[in-house]
Amino acid sequence: MFPAPLPHAPTRRHRTLVAAILAALLGTLLLGTTPTAQADDPDDPVRLVLTTSGLNWADLSAERTPNLQCLADRSGAGAMNTTSSSVVSTERQGLETLHTGYRGLAEQAPRTAGIPTPPTDQWKQLPVETAAVDASSNPDAVTGDITDALASDEILQVDAGSVPDHDDPARDQAIEALDGRVGTVLDAAGGCDSAALPRTLLVSVAATDPEDPDEVERTGAVASRTVGLQVALDTAFPGQALTSGATKQNGVVVLTDVLATILDSYDAEPDGLIPGQPMRGTDHDDPQLLALDRSQAAATVDAATLPALGSWLALGVVGLVITLVPALARRPRLALVGRSLAMIAPLALPVGLLASVVPWWRGEHDAWVLTGVVWAGCAILSVLVLAGPWRRHRFGPLGVSAALVALLILGESVTGSRFQLGSPLGAQPISGGRFYGLSNHLYGMVFAGATMALLCLFTVLRTPRARVMWTVAVGVVVAVVSVAPSMGADFGSMLATIPTFGLLALLVSGVRPRVWHVIALCAGGAVAVLGVSFLDWLRPPEDRTHLGRFIDELLSGELFSVVVRKLAQNVAMTTGYWALALVMLLAVIASIAILMPRRIHWTRLAELDAQHPAAYRVRLALVVGTWIGYVVNDTGPVLVAAIFGIWAAFLPVALPAPRPTGAVDADGSPVVSEAPAPR
Repeated sequence: MFPAPLPHAPTRRHRTLVAAILAALLGTLLLGTTPTAQADDPDDPVRLVLTTSGLNWADLSAERTPNLQCLADRSGAGAMNTTSSSVVSTERQGLETLHTGYRGLAEQAPRTAGIPTPPTDQWKQLPVETAAVDASSNPDAVTGDITDALASDEILQVDAGSVPDHDDPARDQAIEALDGRVGTVLDAAGGCDSAALPRTLLVSVAATDPEDPDEVERTGAVASRTVGLQVALDTAFPGQALTSGATKQNGVVVLTDVLATILDSYDAEPDGLIPGQPMRGTDHDDPQLLALDRSQAAATVDAATLPALGSWLALGVVGLVITLVPALARRPRLALVGRSLAMIAPLALPVGLLASVVPWWRGEHDAWVLTGVVWAGCAILSVLVLAGPWRRHRFGPLGVSAALVALLILGESVTGSRFQLGSPLGAQPISGGRFYGLSNHLYGMVFAGATMALLCLFTVLRTPRARVMWTVAVGVVVAVVSVAPSMGADFGSMLATIPTFGLLALLVSGVRPRVWHVIALCAGGAVAVLGVSFLDWLRPPEDRTHLGRFIDELLSGELFSVVVRKLAQNVAMTTGYWALALVMLLAVIASIAILMPRRIHWTRLAELDAQHPAAYRVRLALVVGTWIGYVVNDTGPVLVAAIFGIWAAFLPVALPAPRPTGAVDADGSPVVSEAPAPR
């Protein structure tokens, strides 16, 4: 299965050096997990929780909603994700989440969601009595109940009513009515401007409050415009932007954080594990504008992504057609144009990730603005790729383009994922997945770009020692940034990175890999990621990433259920969406094809291997790493699609020009190479 070893394999001293560098990986990771400074938690317990649904930040203004605006002015502000186990979150789901800490209704959630059934009301862990008041219809009738509850030590939950969907003509009137009810409740609690107002949370717990929640929760049958980030306020953080350990993004929190905030304010521990983290405040010049920006970007990014990225990626499709059609690829100038278009097309991906550097969503024609941002960024990078001194080498521009894809995405993670929100390829707060770090599709892009960059580099590096050193160096950078809690915080990346780059280092060194090598590399990845997770777990709970929370699950005896749930999600994603199922089938075919070009008569790829034998070794490591990544991640199909999508653009650029029609060797087989294969 493995290719024959190269001559001049490295000595024991070289292998020792490589082992030392790999061992230093864990030490580097340890240094990268130093806790960062965080805002202190407030001391006041939450006494009043106002709930509504369908309330967005665009609904608030001093003219239309003076009471809500007054409360916002004296509170910490955040845009809140309320995604649930259905496509559109409903108020019924949100109210249960408020008490259980888990998204959606336990009785309706799929088994793969990991929601405890039957649900546990975590408010019972509070050291005070709880009370609930319905102020959605006649708040004046319950003002006495509100005053009495707040005069005691009780924590009070008040239902202030909901706001209808955006396409409802009565929406504006309903918002004004909601503002009046909130004002009545605040007056009963001491007044919005009063220093005597107890610590108050106002949260819009869902996107909609439909007349038939069963139908909506089953089919998502509601206007798509209602799916958006909701309003969250906490009077404990006046003038600050809300954040939490679950999002690690200023101005964004999750509904599951509300329960964690309430419990934390009373120093109460939940019954079991809950996914949310206490909300905190961070300094910001205009937290309400930040929350509005987060909401607007999240609401418009999906519709703007296709024209913005698709228009640039279309250039790559044209380039691939020119590059792959032999009649066109045999024309030198046309082939050069085709290769150039294909190699710059993937630059739209890192540019799309960083697009929120410009607040494109504030424009009247947001899709056009985002398209302009993407094209401007790609044009600058294209000049760098095509006009640099590396253009004199056949693989120079391709290698630089691939390296830029990997480095820019890794660089965004190094900053703490500050540019992802509001970017086409970043973590989308409206979907409620990851809010920071390297998601699987981003890691797939990094992996694809790094391996293609190494393939191009190996056409210049001729010695096994140099190839091994560069392989290890690239692997270390990818691993450190991918898994460090303050950067990528990606559990599965380490499980794929160490085996892949370790295997590639063996292949290019001349050492024939054995089964025990692969087992040892996989074990090394597991040990490294568990070590980083343990260090993350040593930090305060509110500072941990999901790496540290994995240790909590391990210690609580939930490891088996977590593994089963992740595998089930992977399988469900592969089989539940026909498009992903098709992508996976194509990925399997592509994996086989790129490893046996001669057998399938892929002459140009076979010629590449004859000229540069290291190209086959890179592809072998790529295939192994891709499918390891698929197995160890819960959204493996997305990772596989990202890897093969980028390689589909880059690999044809690396292929030699097609031979004249009918060229054969003396034995009648297609011409593969006219010169001895350089090593």
